[in-house]
Amino acid sequence: QVQLVESGGGLVQAGGSLRLACAASGGTFSSHAVGWFRQPPGKEREFVASITWSAGDPYYGDSAKGRFTISRDKAKNTVYLQMNSLKPEDTAVYHCATQRHLLDDFGSWGQGTQVTVSS
Repeated sequence: QVQLVESGGGLVQAGGSLRLACAASGGTFSSHAVGWFRQPPGKEREFVASITWSAGDPYYGDSAKGRFTISRDKAKNTVYLQMNSLKPEDTAVYHCATQRHLLDDFGSWGQGTQVTVSS
């Protein structure tokens, strides 16, 4: 069974950048899409971005537009989230998940990686 492993989180000052990675361990991304979600402290989980595995078409939530870029490397079975111009409100645990087919819910959540942006 494929497991998702996130990495790349950390502590960064406002205005800085981080690149998160979501790797498929034990297999490949045999799914329609891979998405990034985040859960700020005390808040609901929210959609950040997703990318279709086959075509590489990206989709962004409002909070990510213009600042974040999602990409994938098929050879490495990895999806990346490049985050620029980070703000304190980007502080959250970031998770990746897969969408097996179009219109399916996202699932197979990774353990998450903490991103903390200081002001």
